[in-house]
Amino acid sequence: MKQYGFATRAIHVGQEADPLTGAVVPPLYMTSTYAQEAPGVHKGYEYSRTDNPTRRAWERNIAALEEGTDAIAFSSGMAAIDSVVRLLQPGEHIVACADLYGGTVRLFERVWKAYGIGVSYAEESTPDAIAAEFTPQTRMLYLESPTNPLLQIADIAQLSALAHARNAWVVVDNTFATPYAQTPLTLGADLVVHSTTKYLAGHSDLIGGVIVVRHAELAERLRFLQNAVGAIPSPFDCWLCLRSVKTLALRMQQHERNALAVAQLLAQHPRVVRVHYPGLATHPQHELARRQMRNFGGVLSVEFPSEQHARAFLQALRLFTLAESLGGVESLACHPATMTHASVPRERRLRLGITDGLVRLSCGIEETEDLLADIEQALAAVERL
Repeated sequence: MKQYGFATRAIHVGQEADPLTGAVVPPLYMTSTYAQEAPGVHKGYEYSRTDNPTRRAWERNIAALEEGTDAIAFSSGMAAIDSVVRLLQPGEHIVACADLYGGTVRLFERVWKAYGIGVSYAEESTPDAIAAEFTPQTRMLYLESPTNPLLQIADIAQLSALAHARNAWVVVDNTFATPYAQTPLTLGADLVVHSTTKYLAGHSDLIGGVIVVRHAELAERLRFLQNAVGAIPSPFDCWLCLRSVKTLALRMQQHERNALAVAQLLAQHPRVVRVHYPGLATHPQHELARRQMRNFGGVLSVEFPSEQHARAFLQALRLFTLAESLGGVESLACHPATMTHASVPRERRLRLGITDGLVRLSCGIEETEDLLADIEQALAAVERL
């Protein structure tokens, strides 16, 4: 269905009417095993760790949205990232952008380094900085774009060409952008990972992950890992993703509308040191974001002079809920230094720009005017310090 637009594919791919009953919404297959007509003779399904019709429908859907050849679903975003690293052999090496989700850094540093997978971090996602970290053992370039939590943008096409010239795969965590905003596989990346917990599911009611691939050979290897390791999502979670992605285009439009309005308001306040949002013309990579993305997303970060100012702001918010995660229909706020990135050593956080005064906001799909009013009254608490 490549000839159809994004929203049409989101609603129809993998979501065909049930051929048995005509049900418009595909059925939920809550089963662990499947009857066989004779030993080894079945209808394509043997055991639900290996495969499940609802999970397969979700994988078909997200593969179509990311314009990949196949997708492999997992029980969490971290399980998906873990399986990506399992494509490597001991002694091989990853180059990653330095501004990464704290859980990804923890996985790289405290799990996979012990098994002989080396990791180096480029302080900037520029070609020169990335190339400087490559070694003869480098087999993977791992990027976030936009990054978490500083919303930095990587030139995916340029960096993919650089990595491929050095015999390395390119992996892009597309969680913040979603395939509605950008499709890294069409820019040269080999694999895309998502925490489906965030925008794809969009309702803060499940945990999940997915990998979408450009090459069939990678899909075969990852599907083997999916079955062998068994970190699979439940059929119900896959069904919820199929339900939710139908409205992804509409949700992303409102997420962006709210985030841009909130970013513009915060950028004008005298107590705000800096606002990180690629939709702002003041963002250092705004022009790259405009070329590469169709939507700037709903996440922004705002830096206050101190942790005291950040805490006053967070405690005064009423509509923004203080919680980890992002991408839900409700607005969330978090303090990266003590929440999402607490596992990153403080010295490294500060070097990256993740200060104690940094607040990350995930703008939901509430009325824009209501969110702005909430931000304004929270800023009043900051002014009283």
